[in-house]
Amino acid sequence: MLVGVGLGPGDPELLTLRAVRLLSEAATVFVPGNLAYDLVRSYRPDAVVLNFPMTSDEAYIRTCLEENADRIAPHAKDGLAVFGIIGDPNFYSTFSRLCEVIAGRYPEVSFATEPGISSITAFASVANVPVAGGFFVSDGNGPESRIFMKVRRPAALAASLSEEGYSEFVLVERMFMPEQRVYRGDDLPEKSDYFSILFARRSRA
Repeated sequence: MLVGVGLGPGDPELLTLRAVRLLSEAATVFVPGNLAYDLVRSYRPDAVVLNFPMTSDEAYIRTCLEENADRIAPHAKDGLAVFGIIGDPNFYSTFSRLCEVIAGRYPEVSFATEPGISSITAFASVANVPVAGGFFVSDGNGPESRIFMKVRRPAALAASLSEEGYSEFVLVERMFMPEQRVYRGDDLPEKSDYFSILFARRSRA
């Protein structure tokens, strides 16, 4: 299995306890560059540093992804491999693109992720900016997804969003608590817990 582990925003003390445990347990640890290596060095000085170029050349990016996929896959097929990435592995990260390439070339490899402190929440702390109400986050592209917190009537909200072109819905209740529940698509309940988050994504061309 290959697990994408969030390493936080850049301070080694902001790694989660679970991140430290997985780094210690993994047969092999991979990181995308020296900044990420500096965060894991205390726990895994043997971590393998891979090349993920900062460039807009998509052909070169694809070549590097395929080369890295070929290096990672043998370790992920036979045991636990960890890919440590700055921030969170599901927020604007290289990990999702890497998984797509590995899945296409090595379908027997399974994937999982462990969250890390993202740049969004870290910014609010460093800048001392409390955030409340709705806010917009973008990497420069137009919005394709929306996240709603404290959702009490998820089915009704999803029905309303469907009229705006949203077609993919995921609701998580009481995340990381013993009663955690995950609902997808048309399985959304009429009512949900205060500790609920609804993810909505527009139809993709």
